[in-house]
Amino acid sequence: MSTLTVDIWSDLLCPWCYIGKRRFEKALSAFPHRDAVQVRWRSFELDPNLHTEPRVTLPERHRRDLGGTPAEAAQRLAAVADLAAAEGLDYRLDLAYPVNSFDAHRLTHYAEQAGHGEAVRERLLRAYTGEGAVLSDLETLIRLGTEAGLEPDATRDVLTGSEFADAVRADENAAARMGINGVPTFVFAGRYAASGAQPAEALTELLTRAWDSPRPGQNRRNSSDSIPRSAS
Repeated sequence: MSTLTVDIWSDLLCPWCYIGKRRFEKALSAFPHRDAVQVRWRSFELDPNLHTEPRVTLPERHRRDLGGTPAEAAQRLAAVADLAAAEGLDYRLDLAYPVNSFDAHRLTHYAEQAGHGEAVRERLLRAYTGEGAVLSDLETLIRLGTEAGLEPDATRDVLTGSEFADAVRADENAAARMGINGVPTFVFAGRYAASGAQPAEALTELLTRAWDSPRPGQNRRNSSDSIPRSAS
């Protein structure tokens, strides 16, 4: 049976990535060959130099990086929250704290191995965008992972060690080789790339294009090592 691989680079601290996830899920649910699609979530840190302790809220970070008044920063984030609401997501970005997400990414890799990848990914995204959870905090990550089905003691062992650090770095190195510098980025069959929270219709079109195009050697090499061609 022919398969189609979709690699998705995202950051757990990216409100647009959660919106993009929902839109991709909508596109995939309408795709007639969805059972033959293999989705691989890849780690990406938008700012790997962020501190692990919370220092500023997301509105404060927006105002610092983009300028404007506090009201203007709040308005920009409110617009993102409105788009999220259209996808069934409840955002409270005024509560969000941008922090280092490396350990949260390690947690998702562990969760994938433990069979709870999707549940943990969802829980972390919802906690950051809607609950003000600090995703660099050890106890918070253990709690969220446990709520999503992980065993707490094993999760603590992973997070207090260095397991899955290589997996996170491998994803980020693959993104660098492919010239990916923003998220979410979707790469279909290692050939077609789309960046940003694309509409579901655009993602469906890309799924169809990738499915209909020849995929030579797809099962003989890792498609994430290919140089994608930007989709028009």
